[in-house]
This record gives sequence, structure tokens and C-alpha cells, in this order.
Amino acid sequence: MPGSFLVSTAVVSVAEIGDKTQLLSLLLAARFRKPAPIIAAIFLATLLNHGLAALLGEWVRGLLSPEAARWLLGLSLLAIAAWTLKPDKLDGTVPSATRLGVFAVTFVSFFFAEMGDKTQVATVVMAAEYRAFFAVVMGTTLGMMIANVPVVVFGGAMADRIPLHVVRRAAAAMFAVLAVFILMGHGL
Repeated sequence: MPGSFLVSTAVVSVAEIGDKTQLLSLLLAARFRKPAPIIAAIFLATLLNHGLAALLGEWVRGLLSPEAARWLLGLSLLAIAAWTLKPDKLDGTVPSATRLGVFAVTFVSFFFAEMGDKTQVATVVMAAEYRAFFAVVMGTTLGMMIANVPVVVFGGAMADRIPLHVVRRAAAAMFAVLAVFILMGHGL
């Protein structure tokens, strides 16, 4: 189980850099300037979102033969690797917190922004591969927090110092290596 936790943490923390949910974190921090409710909402939204994604991963794994699951997982990771190379853009604007409060706006915005995102898809794939629901959900949630908390706390000061093209390539390479291991029949 420690391997699944560590891999899940590493994969999501690297894949999240420059992702649309990280951009959303930056916008929320700049707009509301209240890090504590933003961080708490990101944590809970990620925990719920990735919990649902891991359940889906385990369910899909149960439907497939081991050979079909291996190919589906490997090809999914290759697709995520290619997807990671494409820079994300945040669609829409950050809603106002006038009626719901910063926590609620962040929770809803982050939860829905994460739907269908590469880190959510990666969570599905890792849950299917590892069959370790708790370790994968905790690992992917920690990875999300590692990538987003500094953005919320330090904001734009960090954005100009991170070479996003290098990070995207590293994340894509990580997904590709995981895919090759799985396609070759080596579990992780």
C-alpha cells in the first residue's frame, strides 16, 4: 500500500502544476484573499471528487479481465501523458462569494473544475491498477494539496518562477513510464 500512496501523491502533485484547477486556486486566492477557507474547501472537494473517481476505477477494474484491464490502464496512461503536454486554460470566471461564502464557492468551483480533469482520470486509473482505494484517494488528495496550497498561500509570486513547459514534460514522461510498465505486464 505505501507504493500506491507514494505514486499517487507524486503523479498528481506533478500533473497538477499548471492545471486548470491550480489556475482556479490562484484566481480564488487573488479574489478572496482568505487562504484558510479556500484550502479547506480544496481539500474537501478533492477528497470527495477523487473518492468518487477511485470508486469508478475499482468498479471498472472489476468488469474487465486482467489482460483487458492491463491494456485499458496502459493506454489510458499514455493518453493522460499526451493530454498533460497541452497547457490548460481556465474556462469562465470565478463566481462571487456574496451569498455562499468563500468556502462554498471554492468547494463547488473546485469540485466541478476537477470533473473530467487529467488528475481525476489519473485517480480512476491508479485506483483500478492498485486496488487500494484509501491509499490512492489519500495520495491523490495529498498530491493536489502539495500543488495547490503554495499557490493559495503565495499566489502569483511563484507563478513566474516555475517553468511550466518543463513541468508538463516531466509529468507526461511520468505517465508514459507508468504506462509502459503496465503494458509490459509489470505491476507498480
